[in-house]
Amino acid sequence: MSYISQEEQEAARRRKRVMAAILASMRELSIQLGLLNHHVGAHVELKDIDLDCLDLIARHGPLSPSALARRSGLHPATMTGILDRLERGGWVARDRDPSDRRAVVVRMRGERMGELMGLYSGMLTSMREICAGYEESQLEVIADFLNRTAHAGRSATDELAGD
Repeated sequence: MSYISQEEQEAARRRKRVMAAILASMRELSIQLGLLNHHVGAHVELKDIDLDCLDLIARHGPLSPSALARRSGLHPATMTGILDRLERGGWVARDRDPSDRRAVVVRMRGERMGELMGLYSGMLTSMREICAGYEESQLEVIADFLNRTAHAGRSATDELAGD
């Protein structure tokens, strides 16, 4: 039987408390970002899932509707309805895929993006101010943590979706 010193026990308790605080903060962040997206969507008459799909297209597009459905974990028929709303609102356009004229790709239309970015400007300003308080090496650790956490979230989502 191995002996654990008082210092090691206290260090384990501190680590457990910090990890619990991180998890609680991640849950709170998730809630607050969800609420922010909901309010942004309400201002521009988009559903939360519409904003998610717009973000996916902005980051990975242009995408075929089926690729967007896979990335979002949505059924292709559901994606059709979302793309119809986004196209009617002037957010996206469906174009012929230049590499396969039978296929369609969805691309962002820039005309309304300034309106959307304006609604997120308060959060972006706050994020710049928060990041200004950290050294570059600290920001690298935070970025690594967030990237790894996002990957874990994608993996858990894929597992639940049956991918």
